[in-house]
Amino acid sequence: MTTLSQQHPPPPPKTVRKLIVEVVDARDLLPKDGQGSSSPYVVADFDGQKMRTSTKYRDLNPVWNEELEFTVSDPESMDEEELEIEVLNDKKLGNVSGRKNHFLGRVKLYGSQFAKRGEEGLVYFPLEKKSVFSWIKGEIGLRIYYYDEIVEDQPPPEQPPPQPPQTEEPKPTPGLVIVEEGRVFEVPQEFPHGVNGYGHGPVPCYPSPPPVVVVEESPPHVVPVQEEHPPPTEAMALPPQVASGIPAPAVQFGVPEVRKMQSSRGERVRVLKRPNGDYSPREIGTNKTQADNNAERIHPYDLVEPMQYLFVKIVKARGLAPNEGPYVKIRTSSHYLKSKPMVYRPGEPTDSPEWGEVFALGYSKQESLSSTLEISIWDSPTNNFLGGVCFDLSDVPVREPPDSPLAPQWYRLESGAVDQNSGRVSGDIQLAVWIGTQNDDAFPEARTSDAPYTVAHTRSKVYQSPKLWYLRLTVIEAQDLHIAPNLPPLTVPEIRVKAQLGFQSVRSRRGNMKNHSMSVQWNEDLIFVAGEPLEDSLILLVEDRTSKDATLLGHVMIPLVSIEQRINEHHVASKWYGVEGGAGGGGEGGGGSYCGRIHLRLCLEGGYHVLDEAAHVCSDFRPTAKQLWKPAIGILELGILGARGLLPMKSKGGGKGSTDAYCVAKYGKKWVRTRTVTDSFDPRWNEQYTWQVYDPCTVLTLGVFDNWRMFTDASEDKPDSHIGKIRIRISTLESNKVYTNSYPLLVLTRMGLKKMGEIELAVRFACPSLLPDTCSVYGQPLLPRMHYLRPLGVVQQEALRGAATKMVAQWLARSEPPLGQEVVRYMLDADSHTWSIRKCKSNWFRIVAVLAWVVGLAKWLDDIRMWRNPLTTVLLHVLYLVLVWYPDLIVPTGFLYVVLIGVWYYRFKPKIPAGMDIRLSQAEAVDPDELDEEFDTIPSSKPPELIRARYDRLRILAGRVQTVLGDFATQGERVQALVSWRDPRATKLFIGVCSAITLILFVVPPKMVAVALGFYYLRHPMFRDPMPLASLNFFRRLPSLSDRLM
Repeated sequence: MTTLSQQHPPPPPKTVRKLIVEVVDARDLLPKDGQGSSSPYVVADFDGQKMRTSTKYRDLNPVWNEELEFTVSDPESMDEEELEIEVLNDKKLGNVSGRKNHFLGRVKLYGSQFAKRGEEGLVYFPLEKKSVFSWIKGEIGLRIYYYDEIVEDQPPPEQPPPQPPQTEEPKPTPGLVIVEEGRVFEVPQEFPHGVNGYGHGPVPCYPSPPPVVVVEESPPHVVPVQEEHPPPTEAMALPPQVASGIPAPAVQFGVPEVRKMQSSRGERVRVLKRPNGDYSPREIGTNKTQADNNAERIHPYDLVEPMQYLFVKIVKARGLAPNEGPYVKIRTSSHYLKSKPMVYRPGEPTDSPEWGEVFALGYSKQESLSSTLEISIWDSPTNNFLGGVCFDLSDVPVREPPDSPLAPQWYRLESGAVDQNSGRVSGDIQLAVWIGTQNDDAFPEARTSDAPYTVAHTRSKVYQSPKLWYLRLTVIEAQDLHIAPNLPPLTVPEIRVKAQLGFQSVRSRRGNMKNHSMSVQWNEDLIFVAGEPLEDSLILLVEDRTSKDATLLGHVMIPLVSIEQRINEHHVASKWYGVEGGAGGGGEGGGGSYCGRIHLRLCLEGGYHVLDEAAHVCSDFRPTAKQLWKPAIGILELGILGARGLLPMKSKGGGKGSTDAYCVAKYGKKWVRTRTVTDSFDPRWNEQYTWQVYDPCTVLTLGVFDNWRMFTDASEDKPDSHIGKIRIRISTLESNKVYTNSYPLLVLTRMGLKKMGEIELAVRFACPSLLPDTCSVYGQPLLPRMHYLRPLGVVQQEALRGAATKMVAQWLARSEPPLGQEVVRYMLDADSHTWSIRKCKSNWFRIVAVLAWVVGLAKWLDDIRMWRNPLTTVLLHVLYLVLVWYPDLIVPTGFLYVVLIGVWYYRFKPKIPAGMDIRLSQAEAVDPDELDEEFDTIPSSKPPELIRARYDRLRILAGRVQTVLGDFATQGERVQALVSWRDPRATKLFIGVCSAITLILFVVPPKMVAVALGFYYLRHPMFRDPMPLASLNFFRRLPSLSDRLM
């Protein structure tokens, strides 16, 4: 019976995913039938299923419009499936020979590029080669989408076919095998541990504690914040809403443990050679603690240190004594927290409050040996004791994912032995207590002991940037406009179109009036940034700006949801829109009166990448349309360990400095924010995040900020202060290698460069397939295709980037907790284009460093020709003779030299991903006045005398640049003067010398000429004249156009 039951197939799923490949047409195919044409057909292969279209007889631009339907066997892994489409020539319909049909091209797509039904679009893919020797051209138009089809349950078969009895012995069940991004863990069933996520396993029973007695003597009172050793029950009378300071126990409980961790890590810090002194990154040791070495557990966050927490989940209570607002106190030997007071609604019973809160208290094994956990209920207005329970920490169970959450249990509330109100204690409390790490699913929403505030600003969150589009508006022409007739003679009306989308506003140029008609033409493109959800409307205002005061001729309002979306360069049909509500009709209340019509072409461009970051530090280059995305090539893992030695950012009661730090990391569309560790100069986060990498030539940005919003009201918007920022380029990371480093946090202020502390990170770029997928990315265009077919101007691109940055900041500010606009602008380098003398110096020295090899080569040649090292000069003579006599060796020798240089510099390759370089940034010895000018606002807020002095300094600098540009122009004009007969005598001499050289080269073999010139250049200094060469003197005497400048 068991054998038969095992043979029954599982019931079919209720939904089946269908993939539709609509083959529309193909263009410009290659003729391969021997008669100047081809008879193409298409074969599609997906998930082991093959289908083909019909054959189009002798057509190089065939049109099929046929749909091929495939069944997706595993919808969850559809993104990794490959769809291969081949275009073939049917040899039966042509005058060709051979056993196989001729190959006309193919296209390979992945499931991540498929769109849902209703979101698909017609995309033309260029046909690719099968091998290096293939000759392919043309493109194919496809429309690909998928949908889920509901399938009714089928009854099982009545009588399955008989099977012979099974004789094999049952195999033992293997242990749990978990695969995490290329790493496989096998864990025995007796001790399951999670690697990714939380499963559903058996919940260990929570032992019932013995009867305990909770003693509460008197109401708590206030203790000053400066207290070093926090009393367990005192000082928590300060309400959490107080913004002027942090409650003393919550501030001080986590400090001793953090400092102890710092001292234990100090012995394994290995300091490398730091060229910039204390401002360079350094490598630190492994991120495993000694406790982890003894524990036989597998932690999914292998880049960070597992942090032990004591979790207490307070669910509800029942049968309590009469009360008005009960709350729960949680106390250990070193931590003290309390819940929010319960607020009853009118008519609600007061004996069964529900809290539903989770608390996470710092935990250590040494503390659990002689410590207890006390949970008590108190009435908020009267401070009456309502009961409590007590747990021995040594008996608290340990929960490891993928175990299911621990089931809460009811515990009888006990009264203290000396409690005067013992008769008021009654009822039960439902709670759960366990020990876990930051990997626990309850940790993100728990109130931790290092951030005991109830506001959401202290919790870690993940954000997503909005989906941004480029909106292209083409203003073609307008007709029947009500233009004022009383214009002066020979005056042409100045008609302009002003387009507004949200806070963006663009005005077109002046329109051209047609003769003998009232038509105005522009043919101008206006581009905006639009963000999803497309709820806004595009407003067009037609204005007559002939006079000093602009006159409104009418307006058009177009909702964004009605605008067509395109993902390539296909043509979009234009439309006529009626202009309504002119200056004349608006006064009469007739907003819908006809005031003419305007011809527009509108589309949302999905083939562009909307830049919201600076181009040199961009973290993503994918286009807006998901159908054009390529599959990911790897996974970026970031472990934010902690910070060291942060400077105080604010002052609290008594003038004590404090810092409430959190981290923000941004890569692609994903933003992450760690929890806020309050009042700590050495915060430990130990949080790990992952991103999918689509292009290795991108940059990860991470910033550290001081939290101010957690102390302010909702009406008061006080910005968070930035502590520092670092960037890590993904292409500088080796595959599957963990980099655990400490980076300095540097801030450039008006007073100069300041080090705010250090941040410790662990980074790994998990790239499972290095060749050929990863390396092929380097040969692909950096930006999507539309950026090259219809490029945007530099000035226009910078304006659109500013609009995109503002939209991202507004979107993230609406989250909870919000990411402030100052945080988003700092992470996106919104002010990178502003003027700064320091940045100009930095860029100049970068150019000098790039050209340093040219200077070095010139110095080396000068040493050779001056015979400073005779042996080297003689060897160069021999090498020169060999290359002249065997010119075929010149190119291989050059490439061999490049290879040797690369091998030589391998010894000096960076061991650590670089951080901020203060020398390259010219931040070491910057002038204070230059810094003050760099941080000045636009328009300037400085006094006129200072602005005049800076303007004079800028004029002096511009004069030097002007002189250099003039020298470059002079050299180019002298080259042109050789044959322009501007100086007749010089031109005659030049033509005569060229004629003589031509005759000599016709008579003398070129090898002899090359040897003679080389030996003449390398001649001994005793045969040299210290004066300049005659050819150089001749060139310097040639005329330029500088004498014609006014």
